[in-house]
Amino acid sequence: MSIKPNLPDLKVRYNLVTSQNRIPLVVNGTVDLECGSTTNNLERQKQVQFSNNFFVVGTRLLTDKATGIKDYADLKGKTVVTTSGTTSERLLKEYNDKNKAGINVISAKDHGESFLMLQNGRAQAFMMDDVLLAGARAKSADPAKWEIVGTPMSYENYGCMMRKGDAEFQKVVNDTLSEVFKSGEVNKMYAQWFEQPIPPKNVNMEFPMSDKMKEIISNPNDKAADE
Repeated sequence: MSIKPNLPDLKVRYNLVTSQNRIPLVVNGTVDLECGSTTNNLERQKQVQFSNNFFVVGTRLLTDKATGIKDYADLKGKTVVTTSGTTSERLLKEYNDKNKAGINVISAKDHGESFLMLQNGRAQAFMMDDVLLAGARAKSADPAKWEIVGTPMSYENYGCMMRKGDAEFQKVVNDTLSEVFKSGEVNKMYAQWFEQPIPPKNVNMEFPMSDKMKEIISNPNDKAADE
């Protein structure tokens, strides 16, 4: 890509973040750019600023095919795990309270622990962004055992987080994303990581590009998911 900051001595250092600490680490300066599964929403925009959206997901359920669970209405009396500090956790609790759905909601510290609770039977479903569910399924010992089900409770726009007030840095990030989108490079990248076997273990996400993702590529914007 041709867009580069004029910083010859720039060194990139990667930091591991979780759903709980990602915003504080950006705000306090430990991390300059967080680019992961972070939903761009109005509440978070009070603390950080976002790049243009680069991904769109739906909040759905991962479950063992043998359970017969197909949608949220099938969860009465069931235990559902979600990851602490995520949009999915808030949505599931709101849905449960509003509809008196009778769901036992439990929260795990990260996505790996959430899927482990599903695998060991502590939960009958795992609610999260569908792309993350597809990743958990692909990495499991028996991907064919698990299926992603349910009408999306919401659609979430992922954006890169950075500290508020740095318009110049935001422009560099947005210009880079725009170049990837306009050049068509995004289609090759998407196919490589979401529709083909990934070395060295050759796991396959089997996650085709959605119409909503195609819209983001055609019309880049930083609109919040709940705007």
